[in-house]
Amino acid sequence: MTTAKDLFILAMERQVNQSVGQGDLSLALAGAELIDLIGAHTVTLDGDRIVPEPQQSPSADDPFLGEATESLARHVPYERVEEWLWRRGSDLAGSYQAALEKEGRLAPRRGGLSPFGAARLELVDSPARRHALSRWEAAEPVLVALASVVGIEGEPSEDEPHLDDDAVTTVLAVVNDAVMELEAVRQRRSIENSAFVNLWRGP
Repeated sequence: MTTAKDLFILAMERQVNQSVGQGDLSLALAGAELIDLIGAHTVTLDGDRIVPEPQQSPSADDPFLGEATESLARHVPYERVEEWLWRRGSDLAGSYQAALEKEGRLAPRRGGLSPFGAARLELVDSPARRHALSRWEAAEPVLVALASVVGIEGEPSEDEPHLDDDAVTTVLAVVNDAVMELEAVRQRRSIENSAFVNLWRGP
């Protein structure tokens, strides 16, 4: 299992009480993929630019990481982390949902609407679900940090998640900035739409 799949499963697990926006989650999933690529030594960061390691083939273990590897920019000046998040993150949550449904790890249930589609979905008990929840219960720092960015909060802890990898810290910071930027866009559009409605209503 990858960090991105664990994060998606966690978002589905918490969707009743802590709804996660699909755009926010897509950005965080792209960040999770990049963190896994860093951990696999498929890429390194030069400042905020993603530098592919030479002779690294796409991951055969996970199709999403394989796609991510194949899509890397391989020429100087390389791609910035922020650019990667917006490009790779386009509807990524929807892609993960479709994959987990196909694998039988998500199933429809009656009643209500889901933030991930027209019909509410629920997780099927599986090793993948148990693995994701185990990482969450163990307060695995990267997963906790990514979850926090998209609004998923766990039980209060006296210990702050400790990240000792500068590249991972950089990715998490850029993910946070991107999610904040997306929220600012939403708020601006909401204000503009309200102003437009009020204009047509008149005094």
